[in-house]
Amino acid sequence: MHRSPRPAVQFITGSGPFACRLRSARTFLCRPAVRVTALVVAVLISVWNVDRVPHLAVLPAVIGLLPFAIGKYVACPLRWHALSSSGQTRRWHIRAYAESEVLGLISPWHAGADLWRVHRLETAGVRRTPAIAEVALDRFVGAVGMVVAVMVSGVALPPVVMAVALGGAAVVMIAAVVVGRRKPELMNRWPRPSPKAFALGVLLSIGYQLTIVGLLVGAIHAVGDSVSTLQLLGVFGAAQIAGALPGIHGATPREGALVAGLAAIGVSWTAAFGAVALTALLTWVPALLFGGTFLLLRWRGRHREPLRGAAAA
Repeated sequence: MHRSPRPAVQFITGSGPFACRLRSARTFLCRPAVRVTALVVAVLISVWNVDRVPHLAVLPAVIGLLPFAIGKYVACPLRWHALSSSGQTRRWHIRAYAESEVLGLISPWHAGADLWRVHRLETAGVRRTPAIAEVALDRFVGAVGMVVAVMVSGVALPPVVMAVALGGAAVVMIAAVVVGRRKPELMNRWPRPSPKAFALGVLLSIGYQLTIVGLLVGAIHAVGDSVSTLQLLGVFGAAQIAGALPGIHGATPREGALVAGLAAIGVSWTAAFGAVALTALLTWVPALLFGGTFLLLRWRGRHREPLRGAAAA
């Protein structure tokens, strides 16, 4: 008796109803009008928040933004390149990462950035499973660097957070061991960076976290207040823990924790709101300058990379 394909097979082959809805959603999101509207709304929200601050100095904000731009658009792509097995150049990773940031800023939990990076890897000849694994690995190394930075800042991780982190790591390790023994062909598809590449990725992640602190210091001075750097490190570490919860850029639990933490160490509520809103707005500047430019050139058909042999294999 003939049986219809299972839902999982339908999803993989793209013939099921869920796959059709997924394609429809992807088509809707790929429309330039939808992307531009989401981008404009997100920027206007940040501008509206900053406009409520009575005092704003430009120079401290610019000084804080410069190291952040280097950390975000140089250090993070280099981390991805160090962990990548796609065979693409550093320049390719820098360009693809910058493009992804624009989409990440307008999506919850920055998910749009990961989806775009997976898409770019696929267009470069990498199969979907290794592409997803590579982006997930880069995320994981970034999270390790964040945890190290939080520990260095002197913030004690809550027992529940520590238990969940250790439990999740244990499950991943056990699953990797089981799959490696029973399905070794699957493990060969997943990236396994060398200890040197992993350590380099963690160091680059820590450096990027420090540039975020520099951006926050500049924003606080820009709104006419000041704070001890050591106290700010503690507040920043606690806020990064809250950043594990999802939200839209500029309105996440991380921003709320930052405002509360700054107020707790002596920054006025007005200055705390203004500084956090200013950091959310400032991050758009390099995103639109670099990522926006690359996306515009790509949509106009001026960026067409040929498939590399290592990636297409």
